Amino acid sequence: MTPAPELRTTEERPSYASTPTRTVQAGGKDFAYRELGTGSGVPVVFFHHLAATLDNWDPRVIDALALRHRVIAFDQPGVGASTGTAQRTVHAMAEDAHDFLRALGLEQVDVVGFSLGGMVAQVLALTRPTVVRRLVLAGTGPAGGRGIDAVPQVTYRAMLRGALARTDPKEYLFFNRDAAGRQAAREFTTRLKERTTDRDTPITVTVFRAQLAAIKAWSRAAPSDLSRLTHPTLVVNGDHDKMVASILSEDLHRRVPDSRLVIYPNSGHGAIFQHNDQFAREVLTHLANPTTSPGRTP
Repeated sequence: MTPAPELRTTEERPSYASTPTRTVQAGGKDFAYRELGTGSGVPVVFFHHLAATLDNWDPRVIDALALRHRVIAFDQPGVGASTGTAQRTVHAMAEDAHDFLRALGLEQVDVVGFSLGGMVAQVLALTRPTVVRRLVLAGTGPAGGRGIDAVPQVTYRAMLRGALARTDPKEYLFFNRDAAGRQAAREFTTRLKERTTDRDTPITVTVFRAQLAAIKAWSRAAPSDLSRLTHPTLVVNGDHDKMVASILSEDLHRRVPDSRLVIYPNSGHGAIFQHNDQFAREVLTHLANPTTSPGRTP
């Protein structure tokens, strides 16, 4: 294991909760993003999940990676403060992500994709293989993955339960409903409130439905040839993911050459937030390992 990054003084530590939101234009659209951290190496770019905006990333994960890396999170077109129209396919989202990277002048990046973002990351790595150096695929599954078509129903049920309980639906979607899961859920949602100014714009119902349509289409798509992913890949999930079944992470691991699989115990879709410290350490180790050749051009 790579040793934990040495903590800096409070003034020197990067803080996602206070990082300003910026915009960059590409293809007539303004992409909202936040950037923090240091380092001259390959930047780490986060691709977020269904219904998420910049404010939905766990600051503990972002801040830990930013101790050693330049870290960037962004909103897809139509999401949060980004302008444009939300896409209805994962492939179109990957093209938008590539436009964003080009607008920042980034020729190569490491990608952390969670859930829907992990689907987008797979497509970007397959279609633009030299742009991606390393992959982290968390709580996600391959095109045509069994059970992904149930994500809309699972999401709507959790939204109803959250509304009735007056709590964040992510507490039901991301975490087990045992004592440990409830505690992790409360801690996570509390961390998401640490940013008190310059918060992102919540997504609209139209955008939410477009993302659900993209996930539905992904679930019905023909399986991709993941043997073409020659990028070093870390696959991560909890052992009880009820949104994107944990067995799909195992499927990704089998199909992506030389990938590494980490399954966190007693956790669900939001395992990377419940086990945020361990996850950050795993990612830092993954990014620090010797670099292999970038992916082949299709």
